[in-house]
Amino acid sequence: MTATFNRPPAVDRVLTWPLVQQLIADHGRALVVDGVRAALQLWRDGEISDDEALVHWLRQHLLATLAPSMRPVLNLTGTVLHTNLGRAPLPPEAVAAMNAVALGASNLEFDLASGQRGDRDDHVEQWICRLTGAEAATVVNNNAAAVLLVLNALANRREVVVSRGELIEIGGSFRLPDIMARAGCKLREVGATNRTHARDYSEAVGPRTALLLKAHTSNYRIEGFSTALNEAQLAAIAREHQVPLAVDLGSGSLIDLQALGLPAEPVVAQVLAEGVDVVTFSGDKLLGGPQAGIIAGRADLIARIRKSPLKRALRCDKLTLAALEAVLRLYADPDTLVQRVPTLRLLTRSAESIRQTCDALLPDLQQWAGEGFTVDVCAVSSQIGSGSLPLDVLPSAALRLCSISTNRRERSRALRKLAERLRQLPQPVIGRIADDSLLLDCRCLEDPAVLRTALGVAG
Repeated sequence: MTATFNRPPAVDRVLTWPLVQQLIADHGRALVVDGVRAALQLWRDGEISDDEALVHWLRQHLLATLAPSMRPVLNLTGTVLHTNLGRAPLPPEAVAAMNAVALGASNLEFDLASGQRGDRDDHVEQWICRLTGAEAATVVNNNAAAVLLVLNALANRREVVVSRGELIEIGGSFRLPDIMARAGCKLREVGATNRTHARDYSEAVGPRTALLLKAHTSNYRIEGFSTALNEAQLAAIAREHQVPLAVDLGSGSLIDLQALGLPAEPVVAQVLAEGVDVVTFSGDKLLGGPQAGIIAGRADLIARIRKSPLKRALRCDKLTLAALEAVLRLYADPDTLVQRVPTLRLLTRSAESIRQTCDALLPDLQQWAGEGFTVDVCAVSSQIGSGSLPLDVLPSAALRLCSISTNRRERSRALRKLAERLRQLPQPVIGRIADDSLLLDCRCLEDPAVLRTALGVAG
């Protein structure tokens, strides 16, 4: 292949070239033909002028086309449960459980004892009930779906009483009033933004009332001159008027986080013990599992929820259930839980441990960044993330990169280019720009060798 063409060759001729034949063997004829046609158009446009350039472009084009869109990245943003970066990292046990059922058939909805059809909830329900004290439980694909399903199954065409101060909005413009409307419910908001009293709920309950709903305000806080009822107070009102009480915990936690030195978050078992009838919470936040929405509570209400036509539309697949079961099993041993669940391990890392990681990487990062930047280690604050305790921060440490330019615009441009350079690595590195510097918070980086490998530097 040595010829140089003034005009592009025919597609059929290009396909006979030995190097192109090898690309066909590696990647299939259909993709190569499409790529050749695109390359010949570039030839006509003057961007490719000979056969060697064509083959080089074609090879790169095929590699880019076949590269996975979703790739592992290093989360050095300082937000542990980063929604845009996939939230909770899974423990090895969960990954192994997913692999085990992914490669072939499984008893997803098959009862091995009776030989009859089973229920996919059976794989996780007993563990959820054991860990929360609930009578029954079911699982859907995320917590927003859990809230939607509960409202539709228990309150379709009827009223749901909610405090005005709990009409939450979370990421992606998810608003509780909108979900209630889609679920077929009528919102009956009570109280004021900052104060809601017991009489507000009692006076709102009527013949059309189907449910009292409390939403945990995990991503904001109302302070000062404010009043809100706790779960026990609301449960008493619900029992008095013989209507169920549902609580959306959002993140949810199966253990007391304060015992780990973390900010307080409602524990699912304690909330149910206060007399709540149904709770909903996420599987991929503080629980540390896969994306899922867990619904737990009274057996009769869970049975009604399972019968809803929406349940099938919102159900989890076998991979999610396998991963969730594996994570729930880890909670059976509290003594090893923190070390075996990555989310809990990362959240409880000490600032000193993180600083040691930063210190070990300082010379490597300076070598990679080059003479145009200074690199040092600084104290920063990490966040839990995903709407969990946004006002509470965790002491951490970061590698700080600053441009040596004296021009503010040039410094800003240099930092943006540096952040882009990190994102273009074979394993992208994601940090954050703040205070005229690029920060790489190492809370989620337990092994310095991982960053060295990503940067392509020797330790």
